[in-house]
Amino acid sequence: MTVKECYALIGADYDNVLSRLRTDERITKFLFKVAEDKSYELLCDSLKTQNMPEAFRAAHTIKGVCMNLSLTKLYASAERLTEALRGRTEYGDDIPPLFEQLKSDYESTVNGIRMLQ
Repeated sequence: MTVKECYALIGADYDNVLSRLRTDERITKFLFKVAEDKSYELLCDSLKTQNMPEAFRAAHTIKGVCMNLSLTKLYASAERLTEALRGRTEYGDDIPPLFEQLKSDYESTVNGIRMLQ
């Protein structure tokens, strides 16, 4: 699988990331780090314990990584959850469906990255 094919599979914008990082080698260097990053695990743990500031921080980190790597599908779900968590002190009924979408997009993205590895 090529990097471009991986990006197509995971719903990401290959042309955009290539315009900034310039080579597939650079893209893969950072893309492979996504699967190793602990922000998703921190998000899951923080939501379980209803630690809203920590959940916001983790979701915001995921959003930033996705923006930088043009992982558009995962970025969109991370952005929605980040904004729902912004300034929150209480866990609400709106959080689970947003988290489930992010979870689905995250798993698809990481699975695609692992296929590239």
